[in-house]
Amino acid sequence: MSVLTPLQSAPFRGPLAIPNDYIWRMSLEQYHSMIRMGILTDDDPVELLDGWLVEKMPKKPPHRVSTRLTRQALERIVPAGWHVDSQEPVTLGNSEPEPDVAVVRGEPRDYLEAHPGPGDLALLVEVADTTLQRDQGPKKRVYARARIPIYWIVNLPDNRLEVYSEPYGSAEEADYRQRQDLGPSDTVALVIDGQEVGRIAVCDLLP
Repeated sequence: MSVLTPLQSAPFRGPLAIPNDYIWRMSLEQYHSMIRMGILTDDDPVELLDGWLVEKMPKKPPHRVSTRLTRQALERIVPAGWHVDSQEPVTLGNSEPEPDVAVVRGEPRDYLEAHPGPGDLALLVEVADTTLQRDQGPKKRVYARARIPIYWIVNLPDNRLEVYSEPYGSAEEADYRQRQDLGPSDTVALVIDGQEVGRIAVCDLLP
């Protein structure tokens, strides 16, 4: 059963406690420089989140399966002029996360010179198991600050889909006004540029 509620506050705010998987403070320019110089490669399990170099968690089999299912479900209904990407960088201010799934404007060859930015993204999806606290806290704040219109968390521990919409605020106060929790018997709308383009059964996203 779906539940739609206004959000009161994010579960993680501010720099009071730095998780031990946050490695090093750096700018986006420093991060890109390390990639160009080969200091960081595709084999390094890190991403830039809110100006911190962050270790990415190892993926368990249910995470991998849910990521693939989500990508396939979205690819079936994404309209012309958009494509679905998976576990690739997006550039958002002082962050460069690699969301599990993204609905991106245009064609892949449109991004030979730069990664997709906020205006290129209709939906970002994180599949959460061991990363649930990060996905519901710091990542949600980063995505809201970048005005990503819709953010989904495929919440594996609780066997549900969390749908966040109506981003607002800036800096540490960025958040989404609405959260909708959907169970396996529900369907979720894919909304692009304010228009519903199709619906997906939540059970098709869950392993």
